[in-house]
This record gives sequence, C-alpha cells and structure tokens, in this order.
Amino acid sequence: MIRFGLRLSLSGGREAATRLAVIATAVALGVGMLLTTLAAMNAVGAQNQRYAWLNTATAPAAPAASADPLWWLLREDYHQGRSIGRVEVAALGPDAPVSPGIPRLPGPGEFYVSPALGELLRTTPAPELGDRFPGHQIGTIGPAALPSAESLLIVIGRTPAELEQLGARQVTQIMTTSPSDCASGCPVGINGAAMSLVLAVVAAALLVPVLIFIATATRLAATRREQRFAAMRLIGATPRQISLISAVESTIATAAGTVAGFGLFFAVRPGIAMIPFTGEPFFTTDLSLGIIDVLVVALGIPIGSVVASWLALRRVQISPLGVSRRVTPKPPRAWRLIPLVVGLAELTYFIGRRPDTTDGQLVAYLSGFLLVLTGLVLSGPWLTMVGARVLAGRASRPATLIAGRRLADDPQAGFRSVSGLIVALFVTSVATGTITTFVANRGEPRTDSVAATSLAKQFWPEEGPAPTADQIPAGLETIPGVRSVTLVHLNPAGDGGHGVITCAELDRLAVFGSCPDGAQVAAVHGDLIGMRAFDLTGDTYVWDAADIAPTEVDRQPILSVVVDTTSRTAFERARTMLIDAFPLGRFPASIGEWESDSAQQMIQFQRLADVVVLASLPIAGCSLAVSVAGGLSDRKRPFSMLRLTGVRLSTLRRVVALETVVPLLLVAAVAIGMGFLAAHLFLRAQLGYTLLPPHLSFYLTVGGGLAVSLGIIASTLPLLRRVTGPETARNG
Repeated sequence: MIRFGLRLSLSGGREAATRLAVIATAVALGVGMLLTTLAAMNAVGAQNQRYAWLNTATAPAAPAASADPLWWLLREDYHQGRSIGRVEVAALGPDAPVSPGIPRLPGPGEFYVSPALGELLRTTPAPELGDRFPGHQIGTIGPAALPSAESLLIVIGRTPAELEQLGARQVTQIMTTSPSDCASGCPVGINGAAMSLVLAVVAAALLVPVLIFIATATRLAATRREQRFAAMRLIGATPRQISLISAVESTIATAAGTVAGFGLFFAVRPGIAMIPFTGEPFFTTDLSLGIIDVLVVALGIPIGSVVASWLALRRVQISPLGVSRRVTPKPPRAWRLIPLVVGLAELTYFIGRRPDTTDGQLVAYLSGFLLVLTGLVLSGPWLTMVGARVLAGRASRPATLIAGRRLADDPQAGFRSVSGLIVALFVTSVATGTITTFVANRGEPRTDSVAATSLAKQFWPEEGPAPTADQIPAGLETIPGVRSVTLVHLNPAGDGGHGVITCAELDRLAVFGSCPDGAQVAAVHGDLIGMRAFDLTGDTYVWDAADIAPTEVDRQPILSVVVDTTSRTAFERARTMLIDAFPLGRFPASIGEWESDSAQQMIQFQRLADVVVLASLPIAGCSLAVSVAGGLSDRKRPFSMLRLTGVRLSTLRRVVALETVVPLLLVAAVAIGMGFLAAHLFLRAQLGYTLLPPHLSFYLTVGGGLAVSLGIIASTLPLLRRVTGPETARNG
C-alpha cells in the first residue's frame, strides 16, 4: 500500500503535484518560523550568559581561600546616545581572577576595548571620547566577553588606591551566573523569561496563520480525494489501508517541506541575527539549535501532518457512503461571545485595582488578554454568520445574495481560512496601542529638546564633599557649541525638588522653564529637567517657588552642573571634560539618554509587531487563495451548470470574491478593534494612561498587508474560467 500511495501521490497529474507543492511550501514556512523562534530563544540565553561577567560586583566570595582579591568597578558611560560599559580593575595579587575575553588583567595606564569601541576610538576625535580613558590600549576584548558584535566595552587598569577612592569593591571571583538566574539581583543583563515570553507570543502570532495555511492546503481538492477514497472503500479497501495511503501523501509533502524549512532557516539566519530583539544584535552562531530542537521539529511536524490528514478524511474512515451525506452544519450560537465578554470585564475590573506584585499583574492581565483572544477565535464563526446574514438581507444583486447565503450556511468554513489573522492582528493591535501610548507619555525626548541637548553632572552627598565653584572646569564655557553652563545649588529645605536656582538666572537661560509670579528663587531638579522630560512642556514649564533668599543661593553646596549645547560635538566634549574633572560617581548624561533604553526596547517590540503583520497577512492571503482554488475545484460542476443557464462569469467571480473578502475584512476589523480596546483597558489599569491613536505607519502596514492578501486572492479568480467550461458540466 505504501508503493501504491507513492504512485497516487507522484503520478496523480497536475492537481496532485500542485497539492504537494502547496503543502510543502506551507510546511517549509512553518518549520522555518518554528526553528527561528527556537533559535532566537537559545540566542537570548547565549547572549545573556555573556553578560554575566559584568555583574561581578554581585558575585559571592570564591570558595578557594588562595584567590587574591580584585578591585572592581562597573559604570555606564554614553557616546552619541550609545551605552558604553566601563569596567575598572586593580589586582591585589598574582592570583586575582581574570575576566573573560582578555589574556590578563590590564595594569595601571592600560586598557582593553571591544572591537566596536576600538573602531569608535579610531574615528572619533579624542576630546569627544578617547580622553575619558586613562592610558593606552593593549588589546581587544574577545567574543567570549561580548554580548554582541556591536557592544561598546572597555576594561581599564587602575591602582588599588584609585579604585578604593572611586568607590569600587573587592571581589574574589568573576561572575558566571546568567542574569536570568542571578539570585542577588544582577544589574546588567536581559530578563530572559520576559524576552522568551515575548518571542513565544510573536511565534504563536506567526505560526497560527501558517498552521491554518497547512490545514487549508491539506484540504485542497478534499471533496475529490474523499470521493476517490470512498470508491476504494466500496471495492474493498479497509480503513487502515485508506489511512496508510493518506499518510503517505501527507508524509511526502511534509518531509519535503521540513527539509526546505531547515534550508530556509539557515538561509535567513544571518539576517535574523542582525535584528536587535534584546536591544543589541546577536552573533550568527548564537542562533543555534539543540539536538532536542532538531528532533522535535524533524519528527513532530511529519507526525502532526499525518494526524491532520487522518482528521481531514475522518468521514471516509466512518463509512464510504458518509461522503455523499452532506448536511448543513448547525449554526454557531451566541454563547461563543462569553469568553470575549469575560476577558474584557476582567481587564475593566482592574482599573483602579492594580495588583501590587509583578506576578499578580502578569496573572491579571495575561489571563484577560488570553480570554479576549480565545473569545475572538470562538466567536469568529458566529460573527461571520451575522455578517453574512446582513450581507444577504441587504443584497441587491445575485452575486451578493449567493455569497451571503453560502457564508451563512457554513460560516465555520468561511472563517477557518482567516482565523489565523485573529491572533496576528490582535497581538499587533495590543502591542501597537500600548507602545504608542507608553512612548508618547514616557518615551525618549525629541533630539532637539533641552532634555536631549543638555547634560548634568550631579554631586550627591554620599559621594563626598561637593566641589566649589572654582573647581568647575573653566574650559566648559569656551567649547564651541556650548550655550550655557549653570550651577544648581542644594535646596536647604529639601522640598519641591533637590536644588534651587534664582529666577533671574532661570529667566536668562530661558529653555529650562520659569518661576511663578512674584517668586525670586525656584525649587528645581538637579538636571533642570525632572519629570517635565515626559511631557516636554518647554518654556511654559513653571517650577515651584523656594523659600530662600536669592543672596543665600550661592552659599549653598553645589548640587549639579548643567551644560546646554547646540551640537553633539559640543555635548560629547563637555561630557569628556566633566568626566576627567569629576571621575567619582555616576557619569554625566542627559535625560534623553537615561530614558532611551526603555524607549528603544519599546521600539523593538513595535518592530516585532510589524513583523507579525507583514508576515501573517500575506500568509493568510495564501490560505485564502488555496481555499478559493480548492473551493473552485470542488464546485466546478455547479458553477459550470450556472454558466450554462446564463449566469455571467463576472457574477461568479463576484460570488467567489465576496465569500473570501467579507470574512477577511470582518475578522481584521473586529481583531483590531478588540486589540485597541484591550490595550486601552490595560493602560488605564496599569499606568492610568488613555490609549492614543497609533501612528500612520500602523495603518499603512495593516492596509498594505491586506492589499497583498487581496491581491493574492484576486490572482486565483482567472482559474474560474478554466474550470467552469461546458466540458466540466458534460463530464461531471
């Protein structure tokens, strides 16, 4: 029977070859996406492991008592908005631990740099970057210590006395624990669990349309195959033999698709590695597959295909006469809306009742989102039926009436081929609505705003005595492009902000806000920005008045020095000068740089959401195209009879188009609407924000994807002329 099944599969003419090619293509897409997801999860772990050594300050003491201590200090610097990891070390003996990626610890006046930072040092004027690092380069940090090929890292050698004064701590071993498993709270690294959850959601949003595509392709020419298998049953074939023949057909296509899927994965792997899912791109080798990953995909996909084929032909398994007993399925009921309503109600309940813990918030919101998504999938056939009945009830042309009646008669079939869109568009709408609103409220300031063009160096009391005015580098004001250098003094009252500044000085600066009417001194934040970075109210921002005389302001300790610039060159030169003058504590930076990490992560999530839309909509269009082609093949005799009775070919094309376009557009509208509603409820409950309309790019992305899907559907309509000729009615 296996040989017979091979003959039927490979010698069945153009129809069989087309079906095998379509199934293999669908499987290849699914396997490629599944392998990419598994490899991306492995890459997150691999990249996170190379972050481990940067958390050495939290490492416990080494069990070996003979290990010499090592002074260790990790701080974050910036250049042109890019983060630089700056590690400063000093060995207290020959057996001090050595960090990965370098052959030995650098001595005083020596440093190692990552390749990306080394290139930056060679192409950037020293006053803007190189002068911050004491000494000279003696080598390059190897890949074992680099989270990414673009990582900016430097390991600087110091004397023990220097590092003790800078607030370093002694360690006896280099941290090797992944930040995801760091019990002591590692400050550097990736939340591996959260990133895996995001990638899993993206994978589900991409795989569901592909699985629908595979199921649709498997059902291609299902009616004729059922009739052929039923005829075999009538001449004596057993259910087991029919199952074996069906399994052979499915296995051939699936095996070819699986092999092609592995090839597709390795072809796109270098491009996937360049996508900064975690904020930095991966090394290509990070996107690796384990033995278990390969076996699960290589064996699981063909097995799943055999099961799907068996389920698709289960009517033949019951009885060969069951194929001819076609009855109208029961219409879906309104109870399918219950999970959708419950999910929305749950998200609404937590407005004003946000759980206190992170775990509680995850359970509350994720369960609500899953209920809404489940409700959308369950209610899809019911919504399709309602839309079809409305279409048929208002029909003024035969094509509209026929299409509406057919959809209302079997809404499950109409919805099945577009159900994958529910997941893709819902996830994308939730992500887009949430990210757009979050970035608008808490995102990175505009590059031309004072929150991005000014940098501040603050002097906290716990870091030692504050500098005097004559210790502030006089050269700051002479740097071309520096607009102002301002000293903010400590607020003796300690309220309304950390610092004080006279209203006369604030008026002279102009860009840092103003005083209330009648006030002489303002209570300000040390960076002269504070929370207004989130709304960027600019010159209209009014600080609170401070209860201190103007003559007393300069007598207070200096809290910070704020430098406002008109160019990035001036900005970086001022930063270098401040770092060299005040090496203790946190390095100077702008509010824009401190906020850029969260904004960048949001942007990466938005890009993932765009990938979901751009990939899933065309795949859904392919599913629809295959469904249309299969439906035409199954209904070519009735359509041929209609043409013989005088029905125009254009009318039949409108019938087919309406049967596919109506579910597609209905599902897209409902999924997007529910996604935005769920995002709004989440934002109100978690952050107190109101959903903001997404940018035009979202509508262009969705509209473009739908246009591609509709174009794919339109490409199948010329097939109608070929399969509905008079010879079909005569030979049917």
